[in-house]
Amino acid sequence: MSIEGKLTWVLLLTLSLMAAVTGLLLTWHWPLILALAAGGLAGLLLALYLGRYITRRINCGLQALTTGLLNFQDHDFSVSLTLDGHDEWRELAALFNTATARLRKQRAHIYQRELLLDSVLQNTSLAIVLTDEQRRVLYANLAARHLLAQGSPLEGKRLPELVGDQDEIAKLLQKAKSGVFSINRQQQQQIWHLNCAVMRMNGVQHHLYQFKPLTQELTRAEIQTWKKVIRVISHELNNSLAPISSMAHSGQRLLQTNADPKVLARIFDTISERSAHLNTFLQEYADFARLPLPQCSQFNWPDLLNTLQSLQPFTIVEPLPENPGWGDARQLGQVLLNLLKNAAEAGSAAADILLELRITPHRQWLTVSDRGEGMAAEALSQALLPFYSTKAGGTGLGLALCREIIENHGGQLAISNREDGGLQVRFWLPCVDTEDER
Repeated sequence: MSIEGKLTWVLLLTLSLMAAVTGLLLTWHWPLILALAAGGLAGLLLALYLGRYITRRINCGLQALTTGLLNFQDHDFSVSLTLDGHDEWRELAALFNTATARLRKQRAHIYQRELLLDSVLQNTSLAIVLTDEQRRVLYANLAARHLLAQGSPLEGKRLPELVGDQDEIAKLLQKAKSGVFSINRQQQQQIWHLNCAVMRMNGVQHHLYQFKPLTQELTRAEIQTWKKVIRVISHELNNSLAPISSMAHSGQRLLQTNADPKVLARIFDTISERSAHLNTFLQEYADFARLPLPQCSQFNWPDLLNTLQSLQPFTIVEPLPENPGWGDARQLGQVLLNLLKNAAEAGSAAADILLELRITPHRQWLTVSDRGEGMAAEALSQALLPFYSTKAGGTGLGLALCREIIENHGGQLAISNREDGGLQVRFWLPCVDTEDER
């Protein structure tokens, strides 16, 4: 029965008792006032007794509910209420127990996920450090402890104090800038990449630092690169030295037999051609290996583009900006000439080879597009890698050299196929050679 029903029954019983007592006393010839007073007193006593019984259950339920909610504040979800009776308090207790059961289950699930996440973070080779706005360490995994404090705990310490004697790390952290640095550990040089990020938690700014070890990856990549270089050089040397050796041997035999001078001339022409090819091949490798850093200064874009047009025909998208260019004009001319020659060798007509120049307040944008054969998806993904070439006699250094020159200027280069056929190479350069503008 509901609490409202119980109170209704108490009221009915109280009124019935008052009427019965009053009627009984009147039959005994009690004065009316005394009979009513006695009946009211009897009804009141009954109401107090029954009301006390009902309110005691309500008070016990409220006390248990209060205790359970206080435990909620302490993140304790182990409290359950007893289920007795058949009123609203039983339903309320059942809902409370259901809520606590769900909260316990969710808490256990979150706890398991936290354990899993902590295990992953603690056992990863990625060193992770989280600091507050004052750069005081709030969290650091095992890799970060070994990197910055030889395994000692970092929590509560200020990050600049931990890396005070490590110049490369200190410079990056001071500027809150991502970058690559190297340190000497255990008589070995280790290379790391630092990624800095700013995040807000509970309205408070935090700094997240991720140190990624690159030594093994770079070593493997370096070994693979050297193997590829050796294969390419070996292939080119064999392609040139084998015919040179054969022709030289044939020439020696012909000299002993009064050979036709025209035949000897063809032999020496072939030797000369293969020698020139080999010299060009080795010169390109040498240029790539000793590429100097750009000497940036202002230059005139129209003068540079007109010079390039006399070397390789193409179409300039008008109008050209009036702003002067900034960069190493010689190296940028080499980049554009390589791109224009690639477009012509891809089968594009000179009228379809377009060069567009656009200058914004902070960047110079250049686009070279053509209507040649384009590239397959696999070739497109590797086109900028050194020693990769789709040409039969290519060295695979042209686009890689272009990318390195652009990146040395502080810019970026990207290559993509055009929708209606052809290729598009787009890159940007900073307008000034200052770190703040890049």
